[in-house]
Amino acid sequence: MSRTRSKASPQRQKRRASASAAESNGAERQIKIGEAARLIGVEAYVLRFWETQFPFLRPRHSRSKHRYYDQKSIEVLRLIRRLLHSEGYTIAGAKKHIREAGLDRLCGEIAAPAAVAIEAAPRDTGEARQAARGSELSRPLQTRLSAIREELRSLHKLVAG
Repeated sequence: MSRTRSKASPQRQKRRASASAAESNGAERQIKIGEAARLIGVEAYVLRFWETQFPFLRPRHSRSKHRYYDQKSIEVLRLIRRLLHSEGYTIAGAKKHIREAGLDRLCGEIAAPAAVAIEAAPRDTGEARQAARGSELSRPLQTRLSAIREELRSLHKLVAG
């Protein structure tokens, strides 16, 4: 009697095919919590705590309860870290700021640091003279520069090892 190998269920084959198709189409990569924590510059337990405090932060969970973050979640985590660690917000203050300013708008400021750098440059000689005199920077500009600074720090940590 010869035994033949049983094939995987059609549903399982569909999932494999769709996963490989998504990867080949450039779909977003799912990042485990440890790697996400390293990218953000905090410990994994901090990300778990933030999930309890910020209801909009909901990573995908696998069947084995492992957390997976997509690119949008990473942007949200960077925003939260910036607000809490760089700008000195309390958790309640950060929630209020995000609620008032809007999550998408705040994440958009982080997602386009190159555009921010171009936008932050003085446009005419009057602005350049005013900046040279040491006048105060506006709050949005300070926020953008802080985000760029944090991004550079996290990149430096990744490169330094």
